[in-house]
Amino acid sequence: MDYPAIADHGVIGDLQTAALVSTEGTVDWLCLPRFDSPSVFASLLDAGGGGRFTLTPVGGEHVTKQMYLPNTAVLVTRYLSEGGVAEVADSMPVGKPEVATDCHRLVRHVTGIRGTVKFGARIEPRPHYGRAMYKPIPHEHGVVFDGAAPLLSLSSTWPLTINDGDVTTQFSVRAGEIGAIVLESGASSRPATVAEQELQRWLSETVSFWRDWLAAGTYRGRWREAVERSAVTLKLMQYAPTGGMVAAPTAALPEGLGGERNWDYRYTWIRDASFSVEALLKLGFYSEARALSHWIRDRVEERVGNPGPPLGTMYRVDGRCDLTEHVLDHFEGYRSSSPVRIGNGAVDQLQLDIYGEAMEAAYAAEQLQPIIQDRGWRDVVRMIDWLCDNWEQPDEGIWETRGGRKPYTYGRLMSWVAFDRAIRIATMRARPADIAKWTRQRDAVYETIMTKGWNSSLSAFVQYEGSDVLDAALLLMPTRGLITPGDEKWCSTLAAMEKILVSDSLVYRYDPKASPDGLHGSEGTFSLCTFFYVGALTRTGRLEEARLVFEKMLTYANHLGLFSEEIGMTGEQLGNFPQAFTHLSLINAAVNLDQAIDLASAPRVPA
Repeated sequence: MDYPAIADHGVIGDLQTAALVSTEGTVDWLCLPRFDSPSVFASLLDAGGGGRFTLTPVGGEHVTKQMYLPNTAVLVTRYLSEGGVAEVADSMPVGKPEVATDCHRLVRHVTGIRGTVKFGARIEPRPHYGRAMYKPIPHEHGVVFDGAAPLLSLSSTWPLTINDGDVTTQFSVRAGEIGAIVLESGASSRPATVAEQELQRWLSETVSFWRDWLAAGTYRGRWREAVERSAVTLKLMQYAPTGGMVAAPTAALPEGLGGERNWDYRYTWIRDASFSVEALLKLGFYSEARALSHWIRDRVEERVGNPGPPLGTMYRVDGRCDLTEHVLDHFEGYRSSSPVRIGNGAVDQLQLDIYGEAMEAAYAAEQLQPIIQDRGWRDVVRMIDWLCDNWEQPDEGIWETRGGRKPYTYGRLMSWVAFDRAIRIATMRARPADIAKWTRQRDAVYETIMTKGWNSSLSAFVQYEGSDVLDAALLLMPTRGLITPGDEKWCSTLAAMEKILVSDSLVYRYDPKASPDGLHGSEGTFSLCTFFYVGALTRTGRLEEARLVFEKMLTYANHLGLFSEEIGMTGEQLGNFPQAFTHLSLINAAVNLDQAIDLASAPRVPA
């Protein structure tokens, strides 16, 4: 088991970076000082040279159980053996998350519960994606890892030994004993005495931060546990200093084992960020949604006066676009899934749907509280005026295909949304705009979708003009208001999707064999699309089916309630983990289904 299953992980973080911890207690992924920085631990992508931080019982068989402390991002791994029971609480204290820093702390808090458990730990940092090595230097209270960036220090309750360039320790904990191993990063970090009082303070403050944050949410629906875990997961992926949210904290985890569909998701997509605004607003987390909205606004402003689209497809968490894609040839990839890509070539793609998603998020926020000031409105006008002249272009689409641009129906659907929501905001807030022009373009998009996006032979809307391929992204057509749920064209489209794309409760995004996307290999069902399907069933009034599909989908979560991007043929999680797209779509599906069920079951008032 050099490579644990993707699902056999939990995630912890401090709102600037995140670490993955396996069920055996190994930290096998951590980038410092930010989500999009080079890795320090990456054995998840190369078991031999990626680096890891193991902490697990030695000298006998044991069973592990893993959970989060309720309503927190503190991960507890419990070890049950013949000699006793102990647990490790892993956390990253949050501190002042809004202030960007290179100082981060990973605390591995060990507690003896029953009997005696003997542990062994090995700390093998491999900075810069395993291309550099540290020189461990003994220190009064631990070890300093010097000679590469970032500088690391290691403190421990128990004696540390430098061993072949790494650091090891072995110790026993009895019932009631506590201690910790603490890894810190930063130019000024130096090992410090690991005092019990300090350990308890770090843990207590971290628990309080997460519980206080979650308590501000407003969701009280049927699936509270799943929704709140998804909310915490989204929060873990938001880079607090800027508000940007990464699509996932990992890179190059495969969509199919042994395949080449291995992408770097540690960046902020306009699409994902916009969907996240909608989800966070539905849960009452207005400050996070506002921060994301402002982040998107700033990206539009940066391109004022520049030729080309007013928005890029994706950005680093600080707003930069230097995402040149390259391959780590020295990494073998997760279970030999190569190439291991860092950076993302889709940064240069044209994806017209992002304007609709951005405007949908803006409209959702504006309905709750006026947030678009004069500065932001002028950005909206520039963006929509550009779209008036460009929505008919072929593009690479929501799935970022690498087989060439096509006139994707989903791009036109979301262009319609962009025009419609901009018109609504202008009317609602009495803002200056060429509403007549926007309306003409909105109506032209509608006619184009209804004619060129429709395949009469299939009796369905298809992926792009002239194709016979179905696309699960179009499940959003009724939820975005382009078509009414009872429209015969929509009903026949949904029936066609259910026949071709739906596998029990799971949904494929499209068939890459029928619609070549420039890549080899296959993929699993796309979890985002499954929750899109729940939304479409909900809007169409098929509530019992929607509920069954939703609750079946929850069974595919891992032991902690976390989802990756896709589900494989035998139910395994595939792709980067955890995935913001999946968790935000779970939230949206749950809230909408809750409301529909409540409305359907409400007593009717006599006329």
